[in-house]
Amino acid sequence: MKMNDDLAKLFNDQITMELASSVAYLQMAAHLETEGLSGMGTWMRIQSDEEHAHALRFLQFTLDRDNEVAIGAMAAPPRPTGTVADVFDAALAQEQKVTASISSLYSAAQSGADVLALPFLQEFLTEQVEEEAAVGEIIDRLRLAGDDGPSLLQLDRELGSRTPEAG
Repeated sequence: MKMNDDLAKLFNDQITMELASSVAYLQMAAHLETEGLSGMGTWMRIQSDEEHAHALRFLQFTLDRDNEVAIGAMAAPPRPTGTVADVFDAALAQEQKVTASISSLYSAAQSGADVLALPFLQEFLTEQVEEEAAVGEIIDRLRLAGDDGPSLLQLDRELGSRTPEAG
């Protein structure tokens, strides 16, 4: 069943946002790796891959609903500056932006009585709670570590052990 044009546009906007998010995380990964924090870079690369996978899921859902896909223009992501904690603060802000966008999309689906979109979007909202919490925990640990090199290297090692999620 085809989505109405307004909702389909919002889904296309979300596809673009997820792709932009993927590129932003890739930029953060490159920065961290340049700083000698390859484990944190790995964590960000996996995050980038997840965002790309989310874009593909939104794309497929849009196509499955017999709507066209039109990926929008994306600006280059900002180059990270500041401390490692600042980089993860930017990651949290990125997640919060995505959460707000999906929440708005969910509200639009509710308003348009598009009951087929609601379960799909609910999965993403649930995941966003987990994503924000995970990044928040990393930020807390980075703040505790401060400028202590051994603590940062330990956290780098831990984050580098992250593996891609199945699915």
